[in-house]
Amino acid sequence: MIVIPLPHYGFDPTEAAIPWKYLNDHSVEIVFATPDGHVAAADKRLLTGEGFGIFKSMLMANDQALSAYQEMSKSEAFNHPISYSDIVVDEYQGILLPGGHDKGMKSYLESSILQGKVVEFFDKNKIVGAICHGTILAARSIDPISKRSVLFDYKTTSLLKLQEMGAYYLTVLWLHDYYRTYPLSVEEEVKSVLKNSNQFKPGRFSSRRDTFSDEEPAFVVEDRNYISGRWPGDAHTFAKKFFQHLKG
Repeated sequence: MIVIPLPHYGFDPTEAAIPWKYLNDHSVEIVFATPDGHVAAADKRLLTGEGFGIFKSMLMANDQALSAYQEMSKSEAFNHPISYSDIVVDEYQGILLPGGHDKGMKSYLESSILQGKVVEFFDKNKIVGAICHGTILAARSIDPISKRSVLFDYKTTSLLKLQEMGAYYLTVLWLHDYYRTYPLSVEEEVKSVLKNSNQFKPGRFSSRRDTFSDEEPAFVVEDRNYISGRWPGDAHTFAKKFFQHLKG
């Protein structure tokens, strides 16, 4: 059994639903968690493409992700989440941390309760998966004994500054700071908590997205119990790697 925490609103539908779909299809029991146990909602813009203009097909969730999200949003687990405070780490094999750009993500990324749970998952050598902005949550999870991030000694990737700023400059004239969740980029914040910047692995960037049968465009970093991905284009491969760690 694994837990997928989400904010009230604003998560990336691809980064939550594609892993959910793969794990659910492989008989993994999944529990969702939100700040207060109320049902979450994905970033509407990523579901509809509203406001993306001519870049709609490039920036919104694709058909596979939309189909997976529709299925996930009707599931019993998604519609009956627990609260972050009710996550009992010993009951789970792992935790999966999706990302998202919308400012609504802050209730998730800045939750001290959830950060504490992530620390516990690392301390107990449970499987931890983080993709895109989910890596910020991991980076901000500070071990109370070492006073360091749980990622301090791990190899990781994250949403690349190149990707984040590229989307920002494409849409800034009308979406303003939509793609800047924080003034500091995801890559810069994640790098700042590592023992050595060489632990950060950017991979080769492709604008093409992966599928369950085509991993070539994807880049996923695996280090012991921790799996990280960069963006929705890595989500299928990220899900498969996460599952392989669960089986192991």
